[in-house]
Amino acid sequence: MFNAVVVSVIVMAVLSLLRVNVILAILFAAGVAGSMEGLPLTETTNLLISGMGGQANTALSYVLLGVFAVMIGYSGITGFLVKRLVSVLKGKRSIMLLTIAGVACLSQNVVPIHIAFIPILIPPLLYLFDKMKVDRRGVATALTFGLKAPYIMIPAGFGLIFHGIIADEMKASGMEIALSSVTYAMLIPGIGMIVGLLFAIFISYRKDRELSSGNQDVVNEVAATEEMELPFTLRHFLTLVAIVGALIVQLKTDSLVLGALTGIVLMFLFTVVPFKEGEKAVNEGITMMGMIAFVMLIASGYATILKETGSVDSLVQSATGILGDSKLIVAIVLLLVGLLITMGIGSSFGTIPIIAALFVPICATVGFSALATAALIGTAGALGDAGSPASDSTLGPTSGLNADGKHHHIWDTCVPTFLHYNIPLMIFGTIAALVL
Repeated sequence: MFNAVVVSVIVMAVLSLLRVNVILAILFAAGVAGSMEGLPLTETTNLLISGMGGQANTALSYVLLGVFAVMIGYSGITGFLVKRLVSVLKGKRSIMLLTIAGVACLSQNVVPIHIAFIPILIPPLLYLFDKMKVDRRGVATALTFGLKAPYIMIPAGFGLIFHGIIADEMKASGMEIALSSVTYAMLIPGIGMIVGLLFAIFISYRKDRELSSGNQDVVNEVAATEEMELPFTLRHFLTLVAIVGALIVQLKTDSLVLGALTGIVLMFLFTVVPFKEGEKAVNEGITMMGMIAFVMLIASGYATILKETGSVDSLVQSATGILGDSKLIVAIVLLLVGLLITMGIGSSFGTIPIIAALFVPICATVGFSALATAALIGTAGALGDAGSPASDSTLGPTSGLNADGKHHHIWDTCVPTFLHYNIPLMIFGTIAALVL
């Protein structure tokens, strides 16, 4: 119970629930983890800083995507799209949330831009949400579903990467499994997420919810958009060309940074955004996505402390000492360990290499099949990604829903997504381990 991972994650969770800024919460948690492992504060700080580079590429990608999103907003195409969405979805609350979940799913596979679409699509819809009295916690759960369920279930885009990491790390630990088998193993946990989404939309957040007035500029801007006639213009067409160009470069180079830079350059070349507005666009983009970038950097440093001090290894070893031979108990304990690790690290992709090396020998000893082991590893890695204050699956939805200052990251995004997805993943992941 007094393992550094357990205590530091609890510290981070409690501080976050008390509305302490997530960056400070992670920093305090990192300090607690280092202190419990006997590291001086200076050494803990140095280890944290040295580990921040692990997410430097991701952080830069998000900042540049934020700038690109702001430029897309300047083109006016978001108003055009929102006008069409309003006319189709007005008054259809459940259909709207399911549509948002579907669009988010596309961002993981068909158009793999991850959270970059959120600051483009969601802020212009906030006025509509308030007018329809939509509970934004339902929107957050819909967005997080789309950011998470596809890579769990579908072997394409980010899902292909996720499944490939599971197969490669299992092989490296001495257990062979085909990539197609990993996909099969992850279907049952994925069904659990679908259950969580439907429960959130049709039961938890189906009632009206009115919020106090927030950023009036956002409200006025979108209210005006709803009343205006917005024809499709050349600027809109050139913006679509820039988006397609950014996507092609991203897919060809496998680099979000180069993709975002391509989109930014094209927006300047097409004069969709005048050069004199460049500084303003960059400043607004950093304001929009800079918080996420810094959280990802610090979370990477925190993960480095947990890994380098051996805290994760000792957690698993102490857990295995009380497991016994019951597959049910082993499955539950391993999933709880994965939940704690991912809650702290904030990345399911980054968690898999850590837990695979620890889980495979345990699963082989207890007698789990390769399919069951893959289900446990994949579910344990995914657990905590929804609900973690440091996860882009929660930071992304908050970045869009809090554009008018009326959405709280912890209570309106992290807590709802934790309850609606981690509980079903625990249940269905355990079932998968027992039946496969």
